[in-house]
Amino acid sequence: MSLKRRIALNLSIAFSLIFGIMMFVVYVSFNDFRRDEFKLRFQKRLVFTVNFIEKSRDFEKEAPIFFDENSDNVLLNENIMIFSGAKKLIYSTLKDKSVSWDKALLHQLDIEKTVYNEFSVPEIYAALRNINGENYYILTSAQDVTGQSKLDFLKYMLIFSYVVSILLIWFFSYYIVSKFLQPLEVLKSDISEISAHKLTTPVIIKNPKDEIGVLATSFNLMTNRLNDVFQSQKDFNSSAAHEMRTPLTRMTFQLENLIQLENHSPKTKATLQQMLQDVHQLSDLTKSLLLLSKFDKEGIASVYEEVRIDEVVFDAFEKVHRNFPDFKMDFQIDEESVEDSILTVKGVKSLLEITFINLFKNAALYSDNQEVDISIKETDFRILVSIVSKGTIIPISEREKLFEAFMRGSNSQNKTGSGLGLRIVKRILEYHKAEISYNSIIDNENLFTVIFNK
Repeated sequence: MSLKRRIALNLSIAFSLIFGIMMFVVYVSFNDFRRDEFKLRFQKRLVFTVNFIEKSRDFEKEAPIFFDENSDNVLLNENIMIFSGAKKLIYSTLKDKSVSWDKALLHQLDIEKTVYNEFSVPEIYAALRNINGENYYILTSAQDVTGQSKLDFLKYMLIFSYVVSILLIWFFSYYIVSKFLQPLEVLKSDISEISAHKLTTPVIIKNPKDEIGVLATSFNLMTNRLNDVFQSQKDFNSSAAHEMRTPLTRMTFQLENLIQLENHSPKTKATLQQMLQDVHQLSDLTKSLLLLSKFDKEGIASVYEEVRIDEVVFDAFEKVHRNFPDFKMDFQIDEESVEDSILTVKGVKSLLEITFINLFKNAALYSDNQEVDISIKETDFRILVSIVSKGTIIPISEREKLFEAFMRGSNSQNKTGSGLGLRIVKRILEYHKAEISYNSIIDNENLFTVIFNK
């Protein structure tokens, strides 16, 4: 998940929780207010009833008339039961009904004097009062229909408001965060366009005083330093390769003349030929480094051209054959290839040639018979080149690091080499978005597979 979405999500969740808690507090507070208001009405009704009992001469006869005359002041669905000190019912507003009551409530009044049960339906407010020297148990029950309907209305309004508010909060959080992070998106876009050959292109700084401006300034400083380092390294590689080519060429010429013009003992001649082979290897390595220093992974695509793989293979073989006269190649195109195979890929021919030169040199050096079998297969989506040679296979434990720099397998004992050949091959193929793998299907057979994606 992107930073923009994470910030918007966290803000939305935080505001949703805060808003939800506030609405819950409002609902609970209104419920407490409704309860206290209804309880106050119960208390006023109790005072009204107590005053009537105090002033009444014949309570049982006057009560029905009194409560009927004051029916406008009663609570909704109100019922009153009055008990004597002996807990005998002496008056009830319930008519033509079998009257029942909770005797435990009367005993509870002996202890607490006043009891309010808001959770019963209807709600009950009961009190024990001493009037004119006698105890009376007064039980009043009623329903707060108006208050409850207001509470229900408030609940639905809060739920509706919460849902609508959450949607608005989530929308505006994402919108506002997008606006605030837009400079960061621009910075990200500018950075993504910078590559190894465009390090000198600065990132645009609109406001150098804010955090993003400071970040962009630091990034520009970093790219300038990296460009200096890369350029110094590139210049050194190029200069070193150029300086090494001349003495290596001279050494090659002198060794070839020395071998041809003088009569040497077999041991001396073998030593001179080994030295010549080492010089050729250094010369090829220098050439590879010189070519690689001219390209970078991002900019190489600009010089791509259509390259025939079979031509590259034959040219590479010819160059290896000059240094290894006994080296042989068996070339074939796989029968399973698509019809009208053209065997072309987009790339740099000189670099692809180095790839197969290194692979052929390995085959010449490490094979038992200095022979290599080349098979090319073309499908609708890729071209596969198989390089097979007979010889000691590479142990499984060493295959993971086979294409690392200066890695030499246990099968290369007493063989010349720098340990850079396969690393250069891997790097060139990465430039061409191609792949290489090593396998050994049977003993004494080394198989390198190069895959070019179309």
